[in-house]
Amino acid sequence: MTLEQLANDISASAEAEAKATIKAAKAEAEAILNEAKERASSIEGDASSKANKEADQIAKEMVASARQANQKEILVARRAELEATLASARAQLGDASLAGRASLLKSLVKKAGGLSEGKMIMRPTTIDRSALEDAAKDYKMGDDVDGLGGFMLESEDGRLSFDLRFDTLLEEAWTQQRAAVNETLFG
Repeated sequence: MTLEQLANDISASAEAEAKATIKAAKAEAEAILNEAKERASSIEGDASSKANKEADQIAKEMVASARQANQKEILVARRAELEATLASARAQLGDASLAGRASLLKSLVKKAGGLSEGKMIMRPTTIDRSALEDAAKDYKMGDDVDGLGGFMLESEDGRLSFDLRFDTLLEEAWTQQRAAVNETLFG
């Protein structure tokens, strides 16, 4: 073998080895690049999944918050309607021209007859004094009491009293019938 031939063989061998090394380096670089792309895709997917979960959670919280705000507004509106209804009832009961007022007072005087023990003093509201003086002649009339109508009945010694004023009767009826009022107003 000649020196030239040997140089060519060494050169060819070095070239083949260099090509193989380059090919292996390219393959390794491609594998590293593919792995990096897979990791990036996985990270992106995880981040996207996490962002979607967070967005879903925020959406659920916003819907729940909106529902709660709506429920609060409904309750506030209902309360206002109930208060307006009670105020309207008070206004009607406080009106001297209320239809049936005289018969209501007579009914209360009759009820008072069943409650009273011994001598009782009737303390009428100012608005109903004249009607009660006519309807309740069996009772001594005392000083006026505040109220929408009706009267208070007290024993002469002051130990026993019955509140038959429209205010008190309305409050009792309102408390007892609140569920029915709610049903009527709001269904």
